[in-house]
Amino acid sequence: MTAVWRAVAARAASLLLRYPDDDVMAALPTVRAALADLPDAVRRPLWTVAEHRAGADAGTLRSGYVELFDFRRRCCLHLTYYTCGDTRKRGEALVGFAAAYKAAGLEVVGGELPDFLPAVLDLASCDDGGWRLLRDNRVGLDLLTEALAKEDSVYRHAIEAVRQMLPPARPGDLAAAALLARTGPPVEQVGLEPYGPVDTVGGRR
Repeated sequence: MTAVWRAVAARAASLLLRYPDDDVMAALPTVRAALADLPDAVRRPLWTVAEHRAGADAGTLRSGYVELFDFRRRCCLHLTYYTCGDTRKRGEALVGFAAAYKAAGLEVVGGELPDFLPAVLDLASCDDGGWRLLRDNRVGLDLLTEALAKEDSVYRHAIEAVRQMLPPARPGDLAAAALLARTGPPVEQVGLEPYGPVDTVGGRR
């Protein structure tokens, strides 16, 4: 696995998991062209999402995205939600994410929280800190894939491509995912200082 194609794949996955606004859709031809040189195990799932977006009506894509990621908690694109839920621990976890961006000299744009998966993928496309965050939050990625599969969502393929670029899940990760799948994330309604009160549901903020 070379750093170059892995960076390309991370950036492509980021765009394919973002809300399909005009700018994101305008980048789609570039994304499709970039996928050609990726290994099959990563290229094929990303291509499936890219082709879906290329062939769908923009309005339908946008409404479907909002319905899926903004109104289904188990399809949340914010990684710390899966292991921390709405608890004080999530605020602490977000500080760790923010530190990774700062160390790379980057900022999260668009008012997103630092654990927003497309933003983490953008970080991974240019800094190893992003890959560390993805590895450390493998449980969330696994649960998100499972939730998207239950919804028969094409976006599960993009998450699967990301998982293909990570080391295999460890036994502890599998056990944690199984437990959270049964019980759901922890619940404790609090503000996420220093980020303030945040609605944990949402793929587009």
